[in-house]
Order: sequence, then C-alpha cells, then structure tokens
Amino acid sequence: MAWSIMQQALPIFARAFGLTLRLSLIGIVGSMIVGVIVSLVQYFKVPVLSQILTAYVELARNTPLLIQLFFLYYAFPVFGLKMSAEVCGIVGLIFLGGAYMAEGFTGGFNGVSLSQINSGKALGMSPFQLARYVVFPQGFALSMPALTANVVFLIKETSIFSVIAIPELTNTALDLIGMYYRSNEYLFMLVVAYAIILIPIILFLAWLERRVRYGAFGN
Repeated sequence: MAWSIMQQALPIFARAFGLTLRLSLIGIVGSMIVGVIVSLVQYFKVPVLSQILTAYVELARNTPLLIQLFFLYYAFPVFGLKMSAEVCGIVGLIFLGGAYMAEGFTGGFNGVSLSQINSGKALGMSPFQLARYVVFPQGFALSMPALTANVVFLIKETSIFSVIAIPELTNTALDLIGMYYRSNEYLFMLVVAYAIILIPIILFLAWLERRVRYGAFGN
C-alpha cells in the first residue's frame, strides 16, 4: 500500500467525490418528490392516473438501473432525444428511486389510522387538505425507516453510472486502476470515499427517525 500513490490521486478522487454527492443529492430529492406524488395519487385512488402510476412503479422496481441507463443513453437518441451522461444518470436515478420512495411513502400513508381520516372529513377537509394536514405529516413519520434505506440504496446505486462514463467515484477508481495497475490503493480510496459519504448520512437519518417517531412506537 503506497501512500504516495493515494496522495497523488487525491485531487482526482475529490472531484469524483463532489460529483457523486451532487448527483446523489439531485437524485434523492427528485425521487422523494416523485414518490410523494405517486403515493398520494395511489392513496386517494385517482381514476386512471392511479393505474398508470402503479404500472410505472412495477416497471421501475422490476428492471435494473443498468438497463434503464442503457435505454436512456443509447436508445433515446434513436428517437431524437439526446441527453448528456449526467442528465441520463439523474433521470435514471429519479425514475428508479421515485418508485422505491413511492412504496415507502405508501406504507406510511396506509399506516395512518382511519379515525384520523374520518375526523378530517368530519371537519370538512378537502382531499388536498387531508393529504397536507393529516396523511402526509403522520405518514412521513411512519415512512422514515423505508426512506432511510432507500436513500442509502440510491447513493450506492450511483456506482452504476460508470457504465455510461460518468466520472463518479467508481468510474474514477476503475480508470486509475486501468492506467496504473494499483488496485489496492485505489480500491481502498473508493471504500473510504463511500464510507465518508454514507456513515454520516446513516447516523443523521437514524437521529431524524428517532425525532419524528411517535411516542406510541417507542423512544
């Protein structure tokens, strides 16, 4: 293990680290927005749209991100829609993550007691008001364990971006190994980089989960 090799590669890994963080953040935020919309549509059983979004969830969850990225990057240009590698990566991550987030939110929303819903209806709340003031706040707290797992899952899925030549952490490590044949050093840096990203996020989300948990579910 040559520390001088790792020191020389540090600026390259720093750029890849920043890119991985940026793509992960955009993908996670986009996935959560899509997930909330999809799960609320399914929860309130909006005609036609609910069936369409259910089909989307099943398609996204039952196809690998690798195949989705290949389709976005290589098939879309055939139809005249060409996107950069980074945009394809973000769209693919949101497409996949939105389905997983939707399932997580749906589980939380379905956990909201019927008495809460009936109380809101008795007060004359519209479906939008029910979603905003009753279903979402309580359902979000119940969804936290699933959302935490999905966030970690999506960050790790950015490693698949290497197949469309996005210079994130995994792609950078593989390129350096191919050029200099120093597997131990670059793989060690790759593991450390992901640990630096994931460990603080896991600790923060675990703390947040405890903060939003209702008393009935323990401390």
